[in-house]
Amino acid sequence: MKVLFVASEGVPFVKTGGLADVIGSLPRELIKQGVDARVILPKYGDIPISFREKMTYLNHFQVPLSWRNLYCGIERLEYDGVTFYFIDNEFYFKRQGLYGFMDEAERFAFFSRAVLAALPRLAFLPDIIHCHDWHTGMISVFLRSQYQNDPFYTDIKTAFTIHNLQYQGVFPGSILGDVLGLGREHFGLDGIEFHGQVSFMKGGVNYSDLITTVSATYAEEIQRPEYGERLDGLFRHKKKNLHGILNGIDVEYYNPANDSCICKKFSYESIDDKQDNKENLQRIVGLPIRRDIPVLAMVSRLVSQKGMQLIKDILEDMLAMDIQLVVLGTGDRYYEDMFRDAAWRFPDKVSANILFGNTLAHQIYAGSDIYLMPSVFEPCGLSQLIALRYGSIPLVRETGGLIDSIKPYNEYTGEGNGFSFTHLNGHDFLYTLKRAIGFYYQKDIWSKITTNAMQCDFSWYKSAQKYQDLYKKLMYKQQIGG
Repeated sequence: MKVLFVASEGVPFVKTGGLADVIGSLPRELIKQGVDARVILPKYGDIPISFREKMTYLNHFQVPLSWRNLYCGIERLEYDGVTFYFIDNEFYFKRQGLYGFMDEAERFAFFSRAVLAALPRLAFLPDIIHCHDWHTGMISVFLRSQYQNDPFYTDIKTAFTIHNLQYQGVFPGSILGDVLGLGREHFGLDGIEFHGQVSFMKGGVNYSDLITTVSATYAEEIQRPEYGERLDGLFRHKKKNLHGILNGIDVEYYNPANDSCICKKFSYESIDDKQDNKENLQRIVGLPIRRDIPVLAMVSRLVSQKGMQLIKDILEDMLAMDIQLVVLGTGDRYYEDMFRDAAWRFPDKVSANILFGNTLAHQIYAGSDIYLMPSVFEPCGLSQLIALRYGSIPLVRETGGLIDSIKPYNEYTGEGNGFSFTHLNGHDFLYTLKRAIGFYYQKDIWSKITTNAMQCDFSWYKSAQKYQDLYKKLMYKQQIGG
């Protein structure tokens, strides 16, 4: 089985979010399970020079994009057992940053056309092109509209994964002909039209053979108006072809037993060594060294989606308790200033690290006791899975992948790996936090919860098997003419 992953970012080359982690981990696991999985990405200027110097030039050619005829180069790099291809066009991709430019529609329309045009030059004919998020949504559209009569592409099937429906790639309707080179027959309910505009996300959903998203609960939620971002009706229509598979994490990279970023390695069998990491974290962020109180943590984008308004609602009550709070992340200026102000007012309780720091993130996971993730919505979430791995007990709101991964602790059965609340209000959040802190002081119970958490298996193994099952169904339908 041959699968080509197409995405706008991927670890270790470029990353802005969880999509990059998926692209860096899932193909590697599929290869272990016998799939010939490869990845194709834009060759951004932000890719470190150490990687760019190792890339091998393969070919170059011209890519048609409506009335344009554009240069495209292909380069290749083997990394950690995975073959990565890179689409090279300096005008579109040699910029500082990955996103946020005025010509996003043109950039990623070019990328989509270039991926398809590159296939005959790769000596690799995939059975399935697996596209990820709106940036690749036009691949399935172009495959059906402009390559359907080319025998080379006849048997290729497409899968489209939605990582976050909030970002859809919506552009003015004028790009239909001027940029995409498509006729009006594609501008309708069954095409790429979205309230008079063009939606790359809707194109991926309507034209792909298979649709997935990153947790089973999120696949259900997006069929409802409150989560569907005005596409809920489309997802209800497509529900038989919509599947939710929870993301995994790289359990070798996120492993407290061999993590070089933390001061003392530990596992669930040596959980007492986590306390040394707690002291180290307190020392690093400038908080009083105290083993006797719970350290609460967040490694997050500081935006509304991540539940920052709920944090604001209970912040004063939280800081009235005997706790410490360590925050790492950037986002909306309002929430950044909220945490800066709290750290100024409560220097012995709050450490606000308004930055991105990978090493510090690992140290926070290893040194904290309770991990806060009160998201308004969360398609999958990776932070709670990493927190479990390091014995930082997640406290989450029940939505999306958080429901699918965090099971509330039950004091009667001893089961559960965290704490959760349902309603989007500060009262429920605060009540659940106080409950978690109450169990923290019952050391036998807390040790049980921590052991439960660290023994959870959220590796890619099972999720990769589920993807394989879906791939095989696609190929079987093709063989029987389904």
